[in-house]
Amino acid sequence: MSLTRESVLEALKTVKDPISGGDIVSAGVMRGLNVEGTTVRFVLEIVPAKAEAYAPVRDAAEAAAKSAGATEVSAVLTGHATKAPPDLKPQRKAEPQGPQKVPGVENLIAIASGKGGVGKSTISANLACALAAEGRRVGLLDADVYGPSQPRMLGVSGRPASPDGKTILPMRNHGVTMMSIGLMTNEGQAVVWRGPMLMGALQQMLMQVQWGALDCLLVDLPPGTGDVQMTLAQKAEVTGAIVVSTPQDVALLDARKGIDMFNQLHVPVLGMIENMSTHICSNCGHEEHVFGHGGVAAEAEKLNVPLLAEIPLHLDIRLASDGGAPIVVSRPDSPQAQSFRAVARDLIAKGVA
Repeated sequence: MSLTRESVLEALKTVKDPISGGDIVSAGVMRGLNVEGTTVRFVLEIVPAKAEAYAPVRDAAEAAAKSAGATEVSAVLTGHATKAPPDLKPQRKAEPQGPQKVPGVENLIAIASGKGGVGKSTISANLACALAAEGRRVGLLDADVYGPSQPRMLGVSGRPASPDGKTILPMRNHGVTMMSIGLMTNEGQAVVWRGPMLMGALQQMLMQVQWGALDCLLVDLPPGTGDVQMTLAQKAEVTGAIVVSTPQDVALLDARKGIDMFNQLHVPVLGMIENMSTHICSNCGHEEHVFGHGGVAAEAEKLNVPLLAEIPLHLDIRLASDGGAPIVVSRPDSPQAQSFRAVARDLIAKGVA
């Protein structure tokens, strides 16, 4: 008998919710159930203060799903804040917990863009490989939950293991230690999550992944100025941010917002990278500025932040990324690869990577 969503729900209804007294399905604690083949994933959305009480509930829920025929179960605890009931006596508030250092990570660099489609993930993958080529111990966290692309770009497949059900073992290729939500889902499967789920997943990938000792952890952020960016700055000690943009005005408008966001979050901006800066025809050698040229340099000067690089629009960069071996790895002596190596050396010289 094949595993179905209905059979899993029936099994999960046998797990008791310690707060309401009912089952976790009826109480609305179990969210986001996904059944694919014999793999089951769901979220237990709880009150953060009750997290300890729900640890055995998660174990029981995973066991119940397996009893229904699942061979692999992933249950993520995430939470939302609630106000105390009005009849309770005022409690002394705990001191707010500031950003924490990711265990084993010396520097954490956010790679961001105000606008999607500017090549931020391509920059992240190549920069990570460039830092590894310079002898640094480097990790890459793909925090673009809705559009994870690093597994394809770094040629990584398979699912990360967890020896104890709590710690996650990351994947590794091209000298880069990597973790992505894309490793937990199928390539064509959409991640349909609200803000609390996003924030919970990001914190787990930051703090529960066994990163080991790293000189630098790059975080490939989603475009925009939303929950993931705020959670990263509030929960982790961020050394600095790199903002990626194309030269065109509409991309620069959003890049300014990205820089303003980091200023508000008190995250230093290490510099800007102009991607798709220029295109040189492979047949005749004619140079053409498809998206304009120099816009990022002018913006960086105006905002008083460094211009780290101008990366060309080149077919080889795209082919290398799609093939799972970024151009820094596949064609290390090419001018395009050397552009990324120069950025890596610059970051190392500044002591941030």
